[in-house]
Parts: sequence; structure tokens; C-alpha cells
Amino acid sequence: MDKEKKKISRKDFLHLTGSVVAGGVIAGTAGSLLWKMVKRPDDVFYDPEGEPYTISDGDTSVSPYRRESSFRTPGPIEAFEAAGESLIAAVEDKVLVYSPDGTLRTSFSVEVPVRDLAMDGEKLYVLAPAKIAVYSLDGTRTGGWDACSDDADYCSLTVTPQGVFVTDAGAKIMVKYLLDGSLDRFIDSPRGFVVPSYSFGVTHYGDVVYCSNPGRHLVESYSAEDGKFLAAFGTAGTQPGRFSGCCNPVRIIVSPSGELITSEKGIPRICCYSREGQFRSVLLNSKALGGGSAAYEVRIAGDGRFFVAGKNSVSVFRYDQRLASAGAGESVSAACALCAIECPLKRGVNV
Repeated sequence: MDKEKKKISRKDFLHLTGSVVAGGVIAGTAGSLLWKMVKRPDDVFYDPEGEPYTISDGDTSVSPYRRESSFRTPGPIEAFEAAGESLIAAVEDKVLVYSPDGTLRTSFSVEVPVRDLAMDGEKLYVLAPAKIAVYSLDGTRTGGWDACSDDADYCSLTVTPQGVFVTDAGAKIMVKYLLDGSLDRFIDSPRGFVVPSYSFGVTHYGDVVYCSNPGRHLVESYSAEDGKFLAAFGTAGTQPGRFSGCCNPVRIIVSPSGELITSEKGIPRICCYSREGQFRSVLLNSKALGGGSAAYEVRIAGDGRFFVAGKNSVSVFRYDQRLASAGAGESVSAACALCAIECPLKRGVNV
């Protein structure tokens, strides 16, 4: 098996299992426990003796977001992005571009397996374990560069006016490249990044970069200009508003109104926080998402459409005022109905 295939096999394994013993790193996990984690990937959590246990989602209410439509992809979605009226999914070694109704507009092959996607203007950045490639949406490759290290194990990326920020799950560090691909700097957490699995999400809003420190159950923020640490928030726990398991949150995006949206695994759910870390609500709980244990990808359109990708399908959700009003005050999911923020997620509601 070649080196590239080994990396992807390890990625798939960690992405599915989502847990290691007592927050330890994968390298220190006993062989017998690793075997259990491979053979029983639905047992997401393990105690220090290596025995699996499950936890239930305490939020069993109906989400105020109704699934409006969905479509299937030809394989498991490795990465997902939205740009205008285009939904972009990476499946194995291909990138597929869809309209929101599921019509396939175009597809093109990529040279390497895909870890993440990011649109910046007309450019689609495709992240691989040790490479960044740049394409137009018609499949024309327009640029790219190799990782700064042969041992890189890249996980997520975000593109800012100041540069391209990439998280490295292998080195447990964030790397900043300038837009021409030249290395600018390495960024480490003042607490040290703890990355037991591929849960090292990154995004940005304005001149601030947000990334997860998953083993510490934190969301941290940094200056996009010089990489200076700014702040952090997060608490370990299974309750809504806390991050569970060995390594959460998995993914982070920013809504059009500037709220932080996190996606978690173990108990898959999508939650909303202020940029200062104040918990707003659960937007979609495990029940609304369709269950499982893996984290879902999410993107938000300016008109309030909520695109969610997971397994081998993409779903479109919209806020439903009737559902929200019926459950207001009864659950953390319905808290969206009580929020006074002018949020695009509540546009185009059903009445």
C-alpha cells in the first residue's frame, strides 16, 4: 500500500471512530483498543479500560428547521462547499458541482484525495493531505502548491485576504501560506493543539481566523494578519452548548450574520454561538440530521437556506415558523425562535 493510500485509510478510520482512550492521542492507544475501534465504529466512545459505551442526545425535540429537499451523491462526501447557486461536493477523486435542486452541472477529476474545499471568488481551493490545488468551477486547474513538509497531514483550510490557513492534524499546528503559495508562518495554540482525530476545523470572519482545538474542546481565534492568539471558548460535556467525546467541534463556519456555527460528531448536531462564545441554540440535532456518529458539513446561503452534507446526500433546510413557535421555550433547538438577532437563517419562513 502506498503512502497516500495509508493516509486516506487512517483518515477514514479516525473520521468514523471519533474517539481515543481518555483523550489520548492515537499513537498511544493500545492495539486491542484500536482493533475494537476499527471493527465497531458505531461505538463512538470508549472508557479507559477500552470498553465501548454510548451516550444519548438529550435534545429529542423537533428542530425549527424543516428539511425542504435532498439529493444523493454517487459516493460518500469527503468535503463540501457552497458558492452562490452552486453546491460543490468531493467524492473520492472527483469534484461534483450541483445546483441546489440536485441537478449535476459539471464534474471533474482531481489528482489527489480531497480533505477540504474552500471557494474564494472564482477560485476553488482543493485541499489534499500534502497539497493545495486551485481550480475554476469548470475543472480547469489554475494553480496550487505542495505542502511545506513531506509529512504533512492536512485537514481543513480557509482562504482570507491575508492568506490561506491550513490545519495539519499530523504536526498539530496551523500553517499560513500567502496567496501565492509561499510559506508565511506556523501558528501554535498557547495551550498546544490536541488533535486525536481529523476534527481540526478552521474558518474566518473578517480579519479573524477561528479554529477548533478538538482535544481540548475549544474554539480558538487568531489574527489573520500575524497569527496572534486572540481568545478561546468551550467546555467539555455532552449537553448542548458543550463539546463531547475526545475531539469536538469537528467543523466551524460563520453565518452571514457573523455567528459561529459548529458541527459535532459522536452526538451529531449543529449549534450556533456568538463570536465571543455565547451559546445560542442547537439548530439541528441528531434526530433532524438523520443520526449516525459522524459530523455533518453545513453551509448557509444569504437567503436563509441551510445546506447540510453528510454520508452520501445533501439536504436543504429552511426555518419553519410553525415548528419554532410550537416548541418555543421547551427545548434548546426551539431557542432559535426566541433569538432577537437579525439572522438570515430565519428568512423565507413558512407561515
